[in-house]
Amino acid sequence: MTDQLVLHLKRKYFEAIKRGDKLLEYRLRTPYWKKRLVGRTYKTIMLLCGYPKATEEDKIILCRWQGFEPQIIQHPHFGEKPVRVFAIYVDDKISTS
Repeated sequence: MTDQLVLHLKRKYFEAIKRGDKLLEYRLRTPYWKKRLVGRTYKTIMLLCGYPKATEEDKIILCRWQGFEPQIIQHPHFGEKPVRVFAIYVDDKISTS
């Protein structure tokens, strides 16, 4: 078990998770993300709004790891065509500043 998965997010997605409107964070099913997710278990997920300084606690959300599921979605961020993604659960928050 690895301690923590760190995900850097655009502000609009970070704020949606913080409000509780967004329960899943998506990453394309690439070899990069497959290596970091498939067969791995983490204690927590650290969600960062961009690349904040250590003192910018309001730009950090800590969630319990609940795993992920493969999905096929259509989303403007990924273009017009459906894409295969890892949908990472980010709804079990431990702390938000």
